[in-house]
Amino acid sequence: MTTAKSSERRGRSKQIHTSKPSVVLAFFSCLAWLYVAGRLWQDAENRTLLSNFLKKSMEQRPKVLTVEDKLMLLGCKDLERRIVEAEMDLTLAKSQGYLKNQLLQSGSSSGKKLLAVIGVYTGFGSHLNRNVYRGSWMPKGDALKKLEERGVVIRFVIGRSANRGDSLDRKIDAENRETKDFLILEGHEEAQEELPKKAKFFFSTAVQIWDAEFYVKVDDNIDLDLEGLIGLLDRSRGQESAYIGCMKSGDVVTEEGRQWYEPEWWKFGDGKSYFRHAAGSIFVLSRNLAQYININSASLKTYAHDDTSVGSWMMGVRATYKDDNRFCCSSINRGSLNFFPPSWPGIEDLRDLCLFRIVFLAMATT
Repeated sequence: MTTAKSSERRGRSKQIHTSKPSVVLAFFSCLAWLYVAGRLWQDAENRTLLSNFLKKSMEQRPKVLTVEDKLMLLGCKDLERRIVEAEMDLTLAKSQGYLKNQLLQSGSSSGKKLLAVIGVYTGFGSHLNRNVYRGSWMPKGDALKKLEERGVVIRFVIGRSANRGDSLDRKIDAENRETKDFLILEGHEEAQEELPKKAKFFFSTAVQIWDAEFYVKVDDNIDLDLEGLIGLLDRSRGQESAYIGCMKSGDVVTEEGRQWYEPEWWKFGDGKSYFRHAAGSIFVLSRNLAQYININSASLKTYAHDDTSVGSWMMGVRATYKDDNRFCCSSINRGSLNFFPPSWPGIEDLRDLCLFRIVFLAMATT
């Protein structure tokens, strides 16, 4: 019996001894499993981040254009070209008076096309001169409205003072409210050195406001045969690209300080002679030529005088030059002046040959 008990104790001791390593091994196995699981989870997260990074990098890489892509790009360029053409057509339509707010100002109650818009250049110091014209060849009040019903609009053309809103501007505004016979060029500065640019502003503004066959520029020192001019223009209806006036040429004045000095004289060649152009006292442009000035006014070059400036613009288009001797009467030639006094015998007979005569009026300061 003693031997049996001793054997039982040794067996129990052996079982206890063998169970401890198993527990330790199981513990380390759990640690290892946790470590491996953590690494696998971390690697999976890293792979996801890397995948996203590579995807973004691929999107940012320059794309190799296929044939279809190139065709699409060319299509966009063609669309851009069409947009530019549409903008040009819109500008042309605006200049032709298709906008409602411009047609409402056409000056024709019947809505029909006017015969002519006559712009008489004037200045701030010409108040008394304007009153003289209003009492002579230029109608006023109701007579001016009746003339517009016949299709002829007459306006004194003036810009704004260099000091906008000063007494000069206010006087013109007050006079215009009373007489309603001004075309005020808001974007033009009324000054002697700015006179060549005045033609651009006048024709551009007039063609936007009134739909007429012809646009006439008139100096403020002439006595105009209005009915004779209306008859001439009425017979010229339908003539496209008409540039009508007393066509002349002459030497370019190169000496600074002399009258008619041309600062850019060197551009006219070794002969120093002006190209053919209409004299500045009075000349006529048809509607499409006035539209051309309106559309291209920003790029048109001006010279020292408005008549040579307009003449240079007409050289760049297919203008039909009409040299009419009736526009040459009382014109200033180099060194001489043909002047017909109002009381000169036979002056009425000359009306059949001349559309105007130059008159001298005292320049007013009020």
